Amino acid sequence: MCLCACLYTLRIQIDLPVVCANASLVLVTATHCNTLQHTATHCNTVQHTATYCNILQHTAIHCNTLQQTALHCSTLQHIATHCSVLQHTATQCNTLQRTATHCGTLQHTTAHCNTLQHTAAHCSTLLHTAARCNTLQHTAAHCNALQRTATYCNTLQPIVTHCNTLQHTATHYSTLQHTAAHCNTLQHTATHCSTLQHTAIHRSS
Repeated sequence: MCLCACLYTLRIQIDLPVVCANASLVLVTATHCNTLQHTATHCNTVQHTATYCNILQHTAIHCNTLQQTALHCSTLQHIATHCSVLQHTATQCNTLQRTATHCGTLQHTTAHCNTLQHTAAHCSTLLHTAARCNTLQHTAAHCNALQRTATYCNTLQPIVTHCNTLQHTATHYSTLQHTAAHCNTLQHTATHCSTLQHTAIHRSS
């Protein structure tokens, strides 16, 4: 109607009913176009929203992946920390095992050393005893020698006494010899008697 009023004002020589009918069609078409444009705009908005949604969905998926990766990393980090603790514990265990083995060796060596020390002390005692035995044996041998000497001396003592007596007698006779010359005759007679006595003893045997 507005378009018809405008045409009437301008006094355009046209067929008003036709123009008005066409104007109504144009208006309907324009309205429909506006609706379509609005729909298209809405579609663009929806498409843009859908695209944004897809981006967000992709981002969410990526985020979930990253979250899972982070969780997996955290798990791996925890496992790595636990492994490190276990490795440190294993190293310490190996050190303690080596120390225990070394201690066992030292304990065995100490026991062996104590045995050797006891044996050395026993050997020292035996050596001292052996030295004392050798001294006593030497003393005993010396004693035996002295005892044999004493026995021999005891045996010789009567002989020496007899010898002294004979020497004294011989000295006495020697002194008397130069004063008693007539004793020679008697000595000769005594010698003869001695010979006869020896012969008699020999015959009696």
